[in-house]
Amino acid sequence: MGGSVLVTGAYGFVGSAVVHRLAEDGHEVVALTGRPPGTALPPLPAARTVHADVRDADALRRALRGVDAVCHLAALTRVRESFERPADYRAVNAGGTRALLAASDGPLRLVLASTAAVYGTPDRQPVAEDAPLRPDNPYGASKAEAEQAVRDAVADGRAGAVVLRTFNVSGAVAGRGDADGSRVVPRALAVAAGRADRLEVPGEGTAVRDFVHVADVARACAAALAACRPGRAEVCNVGATAASVADVVAAVERVTGLPVPVRRLPPRREAPVLLADTARIRRVLGWRPVRSGLDAMVADAWAAVRGPVGRDPGSRGPAPRDPGFHASGGR
Repeated sequence: MGGSVLVTGAYGFVGSAVVHRLAEDGHEVVALTGRPPGTALPPLPAARTVHADVRDADALRRALRGVDAVCHLAALTRVRESFERPADYRAVNAGGTRALLAASDGPLRLVLASTAAVYGTPDRQPVAEDAPLRPDNPYGASKAEAEQAVRDAVADGRAGAVVLRTFNVSGAVAGRGDADGSRVVPRALAVAAGRADRLEVPGEGTAVRDFVHVADVARACAAALAACRPGRAEVCNVGATAASVADVVAAVERVTGLPVPVRRLPPRREAPVLLADTARIRRVLGWRPVRSGLDAMVADAWAAVRGPVGRDPGSRGPAPRDPGFHASGGR
């Protein structure tokens, strides 16, 4: 049996997948959510659920009682929104991480979910973990600040940590897919399901990004948790499959058998390629993606959109969003 693990942002897209994985591995999971008490929550294999703001050190201190380690996933994650709410993003993402570290009574074993957005537009591809951190949006900057807080805690003996810089997360676990309509796979699936008329694509849709299945991210979190040691810090990229927007559209049409009409928008300034160098996570954590083929990710996400067999996907509203972690370096 594993120990007791606190998962913050446990009812989010990635958080729920991590809870399922840790429970399967024999851990007792304490699920922390920012949703108010009394809110209807989807079922999770958690021993108990704590309703608390991730910035509330006193509430976090109570949640940490009897806990052996933490997977810290709670965060605000929308890049465009971060330009409108930079103070909120810094308070939740960086401030919440500092509050969690301050709430621990002893050396904390911590897995921090970070993002490829900390790199900004790297000079070299694929990007390795030693690339300079040059975030070009408040979301990435808030996560870089959270990483620094973790490094400081490790340096003064308050923690042992693994930071996972995830790229674009897709797929579904236990019927839970990504409900964030700002991301390309949910947007394309919404068109296939008849919830939107067309997919708006900047330029020709040739920008290439790195995608990884949420189940593989959950496996990375479990492996990172096992590798945490007091006084040690490690940073690992989590990515798997290179794909352009055009590739995603083709995969959605292939998997669903339905058309995804596209409306071309003027091109925007963005990196033509952003891919993860995953040599370190393979070497240090022994991690390999096992379900991150593009069609597999789209098929699992589509099954979550469709819901129970026979139900019209167009009749389903979006799944409720946890104000916690959704994990994407995408825009």
